Amino acid sequence: MRKLFAIAGVINYLFVIFLNAFTDLGHKIIIQNTIFKIYDGHTQIVLTAIVNALVLLPFIMMFSPSGFLADRFPKNIIMKHSAALAVFITLGITYSYYYGHFYSAFGMTFLLALQSAIYGPAKYGYIKELVGIKFITTGNGAVQAVTTVAILGGIIFYTVLFEGMYSDDLTTKEDILKAIAPIGWLLVISSIIEWFLASKLPNKMRRESKKDFKLKKYLNGTYLFKNLKIIKRKKEIVEAIVALSLFWSISQVVLAIFGEYAKSELGVTNTIFVQGVMALAGVGIVAGSLMAASFSKYYINTGLVAIGSVGITIIVFLVPFISSMGIMAFMFMLFGIFSGLLMVPLNAHIQFLSPNVHLGTILAGSNFIQNIFMFSFLVLTTLFAYFGMNAELLFYLMSFVGLYLTVMVAKRYLVMTFFSTMEMISRTRHRYSYEGLENIPKNQAVLFLGNHVSWLDWIILQLPMKRQINFLMDKDIYNWPIFNSVFKKGEAIPISPKASKDAFKEAHKRLVNGKMVALYPEGEITTDGELGRFYRGYELIPQNYDGVIVPFYIDGLFGSMFSKHRPKKKKSFFKRRNVKVYFDKPIPKDTKADELRDIIQKLKDKYETK
Repeated sequence: MRKLFAIAGVINYLFVIFLNAFTDLGHKIIIQNTIFKIYDGHTQIVLTAIVNALVLLPFIMMFSPSGFLADRFPKNIIMKHSAALAVFITLGITYSYYYGHFYSAFGMTFLLALQSAIYGPAKYGYIKELVGIKFITTGNGAVQAVTTVAILGGIIFYTVLFEGMYSDDLTTKEDILKAIAPIGWLLVISSIIEWFLASKLPNKMRRESKKDFKLKKYLNGTYLFKNLKIIKRKKEIVEAIVALSLFWSISQVVLAIFGEYAKSELGVTNTIFVQGVMALAGVGIVAGSLMAASFSKYYINTGLVAIGSVGITIIVFLVPFISSMGIMAFMFMLFGIFSGLLMVPLNAHIQFLSPNVHLGTILAGSNFIQNIFMFSFLVLTTLFAYFGMNAELLFYLMSFVGLYLTVMVAKRYLVMTFFSTMEMISRTRHRYSYEGLENIPKNQAVLFLGNHVSWLDWIILQLPMKRQINFLMDKDIYNWPIFNSVFKKGEAIPISPKASKDAFKEAHKRLVNGKMVALYPEGEITTDGELGRFYRGYELIPQNYDGVIVPFYIDGLFGSMFSKHRPKKKKSFFKRRNVKVYFDKPIPKDTKADELRDIIQKLKDKYETK
């Protein structure tokens, strides 16, 4: 994170992101709290759903124009002008508050969302331009965290102000708006500061597009179909967008129905408690976003997506069984953590896969599809509530949607999910660091050869690698019933003493195809911490492939619960081990076993923990 903040313009940009979300959320909270105070039952659910729909509709309508603007003009200029537009809209909102024009203020929700819809593709596309590919996941994590802090702060700040100005003798929505009218000036001030900071953002567009926008093509749908075709060019982008769409649909429905559920089932009527519980999801999203950035230190870790989806599904299913607001608050915080793990990698993945020339269009298209999903789900929620389906049944329905989402992302990211799960578990016991990653070729075949110290060696080697390592592994372990499908998907190569030649032939085939292969020349886990005899089996792999051998040494796991040595003096259970992996410079493919052992012994002598 420190390196990210050192990039010129990042801090200013994050402040702009914060103020944009803080202002948009403030008005929405005031309208929702007014509805909460005046209406009950299915009417409350319907009106809350309509408010959310007014927020979503502009993102559907502005798909083509917002994408065009983000690709055609510098993204910092789009943000600057959008922020200026927000100043005038918030002045109109404030006017509506003072004169008690509820439906006017209600409608202004749409205009404020329209400004955000224009803003959106430029705002998120700017991440890639500002921080580059190297920090794209960290940048997305920071943006998600800041946005969530803004939402969390907005919920608490504006709800507390609302409750402080509200009194029980206010019996109409018009009276409530007049009572809280001074809050409107805070919206105006936030918009003015946002505009000022946005005007200071640097222009990072390398080359401006020369495209023209034709209103006729927009109105007859030509742009819509053309832009959707651009998105469909990469299946991975489409799948990531659909996954985000299902997640946001679940979230929208949960937020729309929780107020009524808390009021009718839990007897909570104070908006501070209701909004506060939902705000804790924001605390969780901050934590989850930072976790996602940490687990994506070396590449975009899409394995976190399925983990997040599983957690979200379980929590949504359990909500109707909870009667305590304290436990409910904890569950919403967990919901936020899992949301961060899902959102950050998917957003970064979409940006990474999108060519710069179409980045704005693809991000606008992502907004378009996500909001179509959310709008459809809110319409269904409104219909179900109107015809008598209560909030509890809607929670169960969303858990089934979550189950579908989990199956979908687990299939796409199965191997990454496995390694991410193992990393989460192993990180509770270890701290990992890697040296010499620059010695690993990015576009060549690589044969990794090194010491074997624990059952976790293969996992530890894979963690910093975006490319999949094809491990040679014991055939009996390879055939374990539960893990066999994962090992196959992970392209592991089974080896046994009776069929070692076949395994080496398969390893050669993978290397010829430019893949990375790893094996342990010792053939077994060390029992004394010293390097054993290095067998010559790997020498049977023909050398007619475009690649190199990269030696490695793993330090810090000997004597752990995953090794074959149990020291008499055990380390404290709560103290994590420092595990280091060292990758040496590439060596010739014809390096013999004895030479290789000497190279790794030198690594051991140089780096081994004393």
